[in-house]
Parts: sequence; C-alpha cells; structure tokens
Amino acid sequence: MTSTAEGLAGLTGRVVLPDDDEYPTARAGWNLLFDHRPLAIVFARETSDVVTALTWARRHHVPVRVRSGGHCLEGWNTVDDGIVIDVSEMTSAAVDVAAGTATVGAGLNQLQAVTALGAAGVAAPTGTEGSVGLVGATLGGGFGLLTRAFGMASDNLLAAEIVVASGVDRAEAITVDEHHHAELLWALRGAGNGNFGVVTSLTYQVRPVRQTVYVTATWPGLTHLREVFRAWQDCAPFVDERMTSQLEMGPAEIRLIAVLVDGSAAEAADLLAPILAVGDPAVSTLDGNWAEIYAGFQIPECDEPANWKFLSQFISRPLPDEAVELIASFLAAAPTPGCNYFTNAFGGAVTRSEPAGGSAFAHRHSLFYAEPGAGWGTRGGPAPDEALTARCIQWTTDFATALAPFVDGAYVNVPNAGDPDFATAYWGANVERLRAVKATYDPHAVFRFEQSVDATG
Repeated sequence: MTSTAEGLAGLTGRVVLPDDDEYPTARAGWNLLFDHRPLAIVFARETSDVVTALTWARRHHVPVRVRSGGHCLEGWNTVDDGIVIDVSEMTSAAVDVAAGTATVGAGLNQLQAVTALGAAGVAAPTGTEGSVGLVGATLGGGFGLLTRAFGMASDNLLAAEIVVASGVDRAEAITVDEHHHAELLWALRGAGNGNFGVVTSLTYQVRPVRQTVYVTATWPGLTHLREVFRAWQDCAPFVDERMTSQLEMGPAEIRLIAVLVDGSAAEAADLLAPILAVGDPAVSTLDGNWAEIYAGFQIPECDEPANWKFLSQFISRPLPDEAVELIASFLAAAPTPGCNYFTNAFGGAVTRSEPAGGSAFAHRHSLFYAEPGAGWGTRGGPAPDEALTARCIQWTTDFATALAPFVDGAYVNVPNAGDPDFATAYWGANVERLRAVKATYDPHAVFRFEQSVDATG
C-alpha cells in the first residue's frame, strides 16, 4: 500500500490513496457527471476491513460514504477528503436450495447475483441493470422484471450483516433478522443504502424458476406513443402477475420489454395483445433460462452515455391524456438521443407480499414507477460542453416538473436532488419510524449525506 498520510497505515483491505496509479479509476462512479477526491477508498475484502475503516474514520473525524456498485446517481456514495468504504470485492454466494435461501456478499452486482442464483436453479427479484450493486438496489426497494411475480427485492430480504457505529468512536458488525434488531431489518427494507451502517452480506428468500419468456416490441419514432402508453398502463399493472413489463420511450423509438415466469410464448403474446395490437411493432420472443436471458439483454457499460440525470416518480392513478401528451412533447424536444421516459409496472405480488416484520418501502400500491432521464457524453471521450450538460439537466427537471401534478412520491434509489420534502416523497408515513431507527443505530449521524435519514427531523 502506498501512503500519502502516515495515519492511514492502519487501514486494511485494498486501500487506494490519491498517489496510487489506480486512484483515478477507483474514485470514479458510474455517472461521470460527478468528480470527488476522497482521502482514501477502502475496498473491503472481509467484514473486519469495514470495522477497521469505520473505526479509523470515527477516530480521525473524517466523513464516511458507503459504495457497492458505484451507481449512486447523484454521486453521494463518495466524498471529498473522506473515506469511501467500498464493498464491491465482497462477492461470496451460498445458495441453500432446500431451505429456499441465498446468502451473498454485498459486493455482488445484479448480474453476478442473477448468475449465481441461476446456477442453482433459483431466482430472486432484482433490477434490470446488471452492473448496479445488488445491495444498493435492495436497500432502496429494488424492482425489475420479476417484481410482479415475486415482489420487491427488499420484500425477499430475510437477514443482513451490517457494520454500525458503536460507542463514542468504535464500530461493530451485527446480524439483523426477524429476531435480532428487527426494527433495523424493517428499515433496511426500503430506506436506501448508507443510512444506518455498511451492509456486508444479505440473505434472501429464493424460488425455483424453471423458465421465462422474454418479449420485446419496438415501434419506430413517436407516432404510436399515445396509444401504446395508454394500452400499457391499462394492462400492465393488472395482467396475470407472472408477467412484469416496462416501457422505454426515447426520441427515436418506443420499446416494450416483458417477462413471463413459467409460461409459454403463446400465453405471453395473449397477455400483451392489447399493447401489441397498436400499430405494427417489431416483436421478438425468447423462451429460456432466466439467468441467460438476463445476461443477454445487458448493455456494455462502454456503450452507455458518460453522464446521466434521472428523476423518479410513482404513479398511483392512470395518467390522463394531458400527461401522456406532455410525455410525447418532451421526448420530441429531447436534447440528446440518450434521453428517455422509463416505466416499470407494479401490482401483482407487490401489493400483497410485504414480508414478515414489514418494510419501509412506501409505494407498494402504486400502479407503476416512472422516470424521465437524460444521458449524454461518451465514455472515454472528451467531456461534454457545459451548455449541453445544462440543457440536459434543465430538460429533465422541466419534464419532471410538468408531470408533478400527476404523480405520488419518489424513489430513494433515483434521488430527486434538491427536493425540500424528499423524506416524505421517499418514505411517506414511515419517516418518523425511520428517524427513530436512525436515533437508535446511528445517534451521532456518522452515516450522513445530502438526503440521508435524519434523526432530528
């Protein structure tokens, strides 16, 4: 380990410091819009590395941030002149098929988790982007293409190991489940990552999944947007719960993505018939193993824009024609091809699968989730000019503001930066209970960032 500060010598794990060659890569997040220079990045390999790093940070009075997949969209998983505790190298996986459980290291990303579970013939719900950290997705709620069949990722979280701040300047690892620290388990199911400690492992309920049918349908341009969207929102949240679907609408095309668990291609086509009847979409159907299908639809990170701005919204009533017209008009005026409006259907198991002990996730009865988002810039290329960045951020903000009268709440994993009432938007009626958990497990606010749970209100 190369050291730029004598006191950092006590840190363990793979420690990367500003003078190290790997520092530029180690400090970078997925969204290159943000640029922070931490004092050190500690890549923990064992729980003891996390305990040591957190203890060191407390005793030296430096800020701490928690990172797994590096996808925090507002860059809050890193900090200038502080310690980043990165768990991405903690990638163990142990599946007990007979018990229907899997215990995994908090460093697994979603693709790694789906692959590991798939090798054992089981699955748990995750988000759709494979490079996103599993722990971050789960602790904020976690939803994707198995959600209506099996509930939220957080609904399937049975236990966790978490390193918390203890005493005046120490840290300790505790196990959280229904019988131990049950109130903290409740909070971990939806409050968001980095609020109460550093999660180092998670135990999930898993289920056998024999096969899935993966359907995509594409309409070029925006001509059919209004009809496709109306058909989708009238159908997707109410169809057979084995099917979950998403819409991704951009300036150049509309794309439907759907997964049917344990069904046939003909059955999937029948369930999607009201949507596929609009226009003449190009339809593709794949019947196969879920882990292989999931791996197959991943987009290489190098092909994604370098910079992103997303805002999140939950919808509890069907969007009226006025709102659908706003979606169409904003997409028609998008500043880059990487801009889009994304939706994920809820309903099904989500509405009735709240786990034993409950969950802090507050949007269980939404019809669907949506986000306007802008992507721009090329990874490995020159930084985009400030004018384009400003246009993309303003477009996304204006888009979300225009739709605000029609939405109900926001998603902590896709933060609405600058929202003065973010706590209510994310956690609804659960805010006060979360503050009580914060006061119990992090009374000194060691884990704090721009929109963290605040014990003081």
